[in-house]
Amino acid sequence: MSLPKFENADFMDFFFYWEKEKPDAIFLRQPKGNQWITYTYSEVGQQARKLATYLESKGVTKNTHVGIVSKNCAEWIITDIALLLLEAISTPFYPNLNAAEFEVVLKESDSKFLFAGKLETWDQIKTVIPNDVEIITFREHPDHVKIDRGTRWEEIQNLTEVKDFTPKYADDDIWTILFTSGTTGTPKGVMLTYGNMRHVIKVETTNHEIGLTEIVGNAHFISVLPLNHIGERMAVEMAAFITGGTISFVENINTFVKNIQDTQPTLMFTVPHLWSKFQLGVLEKMPQKRLDLLFKIPIINNIVKKKIKQKLGLSRMIHPITAAAPIPPELKKWYADLGLHLREVYGMTETTGLTLITPKGNKKIGTVGKPISGIEAKINEETQEILLKGPSILTGYYKQPEKSSEVIQDGWLHTGDRGRIDEDGFIYIEGRIQDAFKTSKGKYVVPSPIEWKFGTNENIEQIVVVGIGIAQPLGLIKLSEIGKAKSKQEIEDNLLPELKRVNDELINFQKLSHLVILDDEWSIENKILTPTLKVKRNLVHERYKDQYSKWITNSSKIVWP
Repeated sequence: MSLPKFENADFMDFFFYWEKEKPDAIFLRQPKGNQWITYTYSEVGQQARKLATYLESKGVTKNTHVGIVSKNCAEWIITDIALLLLEAISTPFYPNLNAAEFEVVLKESDSKFLFAGKLETWDQIKTVIPNDVEIITFREHPDHVKIDRGTRWEEIQNLTEVKDFTPKYADDDIWTILFTSGTTGTPKGVMLTYGNMRHVIKVETTNHEIGLTEIVGNAHFISVLPLNHIGERMAVEMAAFITGGTISFVENINTFVKNIQDTQPTLMFTVPHLWSKFQLGVLEKMPQKRLDLLFKIPIINNIVKKKIKQKLGLSRMIHPITAAAPIPPELKKWYADLGLHLREVYGMTETTGLTLITPKGNKKIGTVGKPISGIEAKINEETQEILLKGPSILTGYYKQPEKSSEVIQDGWLHTGDRGRIDEDGFIYIEGRIQDAFKTSKGKYVVPSPIEWKFGTNENIEQIVVVGIGIAQPLGLIKLSEIGKAKSKQEIEDNLLPELKRVNDELINFQKLSHLVILDDEWSIENKILTPTLKVKRNLVHERYKDQYSKWITNSSKIVWP
């Protein structure tokens, strides 16, 4: 089976094709306890048309702004298809926002309608939804709050007649407005056009940058990151449309492992933090020394690797993709030893996701790859900032012309990432420019490269380097489950040599004075982590800054507050 060919293709070209070609094939899989509720291409098409017909009767037309606030589920995708049929502009939001945050983005989005679904925060955010915003609910999901306002999904599906739609999009029509999660500052509404979307589709279907042709006919995806995240929108939703694939969802955090084991996806897009969590889950059951020993035994070697991949839910994985933050080379090597070659993708909401990708078989260490076709990249000589230009770059920020002119200058997008380009055109990320901080010695420290040096230490789940206003930086550590099970002495015996090794590779003003072992929670819920599990460094600094001076005077290099 091969990819269908279209001129200037968009999402709906592919959906219509597969809906006609294989109407009874399963498109969406929604878990419910021990069962999977499935929806075929034909069923999804019918439900989306009913939804679109209802919305049209309520006044939704081309360019109407329609919000979605829900965790990933089948209704999210069906709603998105309905909005594409109507040529409306989707304005989806992160589902974990508190009332104050949601009030800001909902107002900024100018959404006239709002789909609300799989949520835990509904009782808080419903208080800030204006009365003139019409609410439509998704089906109820177990263990999530019941949406007690609006028109019910079932009413629309039971009462609305089916109408056909033939959308026609101009390249400069706005497709979606995505509000960045942002590690600092107020979210900005990134306006992406159908031209942006089409360029990424064209690159993949022409040049096969990811290699979706390899999984057509066997394309299984699991939706992990929020669907309003551009990476998930393109690497899961777009990839499923292109390949005629099947998307499975996660019921809740407690069923995640079971859901991925049941799915065994052929392509998975997630962040380094989760790839690290998968690895630590294996090492909890089988220490690395034992693994290394088993991997040296020829026949046992393959049996063990196969079993590990099955337990991870990765037994038929063809395209394991890591993005949103650099991944330690040691972690990539660990997966490569299992036969899983993680490929790095670099992109931003502002670049419609996919911008740089490591080619298959790449042997270079530490690179995020080369630009996709049509994208130019260069380095600002003064700041070492990575600049990008091309057809998938955003139009601008919604209602923020000043911010738009700041980020796009002379046609070049200022990414905010510091990096370099080698003689072969491969790009290396060296951290966010805004993450650099000044010590009391007046020296600027870029924290990310220092953090990466701790690589795959099984005792460390997260490490953040801080140091504004003190003489030497500190490393703040959250222990992994493996680390938490060990004694303080065992942790110190492990981390002291690590600290020395890392410091020996650093120049004097970068050297870490201490490692601080923290036991409080860093989570999406308390806002220390973004929805894509990146640390909000400014909040970490605010939380701990008053203790820096005490920690750096501690007589022990490993501090237990």
